[in-house]
Amino acid sequence: MTKKVYIEGMSCQHCVNRVKDALNAVEGIAVINVDLDNNVAMIEVPPFMDEVKIKDAVSEAGYEVKRIE
Repeated sequence: MTKKVYIEGMSCQHCVNRVKDALNAVEGIAVINVDLDNNVAMIEVPPFMDEVKIKDAVSEAGYEVKRIE
């Protein structure tokens, strides 16, 4: 299942890499793409994954999830 994660606070390629690393560290998440221009991460997750895990990973990296679609 593909989800769009809207992230606030990314401003450079270093930020993109931090978000990718944080999301890839969560079991079950595969990062497809992180788009700095639109502040969106496209991820592949198993059905019924708790969105709190996604938000926590991004938060621990220093960024804020605005919404997940």
